[in-house]
Amino acid sequence: QVQLVESGGGLVQPGGSLRLSCVVSGSIFSINVMGWYRQPPGKQRELVATITTGGSTNYGDSVKGRFTISRDNAKNTVYLQMNSLKPEDTAVYYCYAQIRSSVGVAARNYWGQGTQVTVSS
Repeated sequence: QVQLVESGGGLVQPGGSLRLSCVVSGSIFSINVMGWYRQPPGKQRELVATITTGGSTNYGDSVKGRFTISRDNAKNTVYLQMNSLKPEDTAVYYCYAQIRSSVGVAARNYWGQGTQVTVSS
């Protein structure tokens, strides 16, 4: 029932900017953590950024100072503002959420289908 839908990916030149959005829908009691991970071609998935309900953030070292994560709890939406993009940022970006569907049910990890971000001249 829970769904995560990303949007905002695309092709951008080095130094450009993009903003990704992810909307969570379905049976939701609480969302503990939301965030973004990415997987470059032929490489492992890596952390981009996460944010808790209270607003605490965590960033991967490679994106600190360039990317900003935020969330709108009322809309169950998480955003990723990406500035000063580099070719190394090229990857499929996946939305992540840790969700409890109802009271007394253990939290589960959910993932979106991913959106492609390509940084190239």
